[in-house]
Amino acid sequence: MERSLTLVALFAALIAALGLMPNLMLATGVPITAQSLGIMLCGTVLGAARGGLAALLFVALVALGLPLLAGGRGGVGVFASPTVGFVVGFPVAAFATGFVMEQLRGMSVGWAAGIASVLGGIIVLYAIGLTGFMMVLDRSFVEAFAILGWYLPGDAIKAVLAGLITAGLARTRPDSLLSRG
Repeated sequence: MERSLTLVALFAALIAALGLMPNLMLATGVPITAQSLGIMLCGTVLGAARGGLAALLFVALVALGLPLLAGGRGGVGVFASPTVGFVVGFPVAAFATGFVMEQLRGMSVGWAAGIASVLGGIIVLYAIGLTGFMMVLDRSFVEAFAILGWYLPGDAIKAVLAGLITAGLARTRPDSLLSRG
């Protein structure tokens, strides 16, 4: 249990650290960040339950006011911004990514992690993120997707990176890949 708590906290910190990387803020108000890569890695490495908890811990710290989101954002105001769906979707996406990863045990780690990252870290996250974006900005699905669809190529690259990183971790430290345990 102590190891699980440590890893949950470590991956919450990883998500925060990836938010420190320079990001690009587009006119839509949604930044291009590396934090969604952290969400994908939570699931592919820790599995559904621990990955979801790590992302939930991160969101709780943001809600408490810690400026952990890209651009130094934090606090309850984040939950009224166009990015609310993505922030709220982080734990669900990490859980979904981990769940898919756990179901694909018969597949090579790299491919399984890539597929899990696309399904959980992109499709699930966008479903929730687009919903929040549409609600806050009073946009239709088509309008919201036309704005946020530009982020998909970058997220696809992050899914490939999550697959490569997870496969590398499986080769060098196979016992640390809890999603396969």
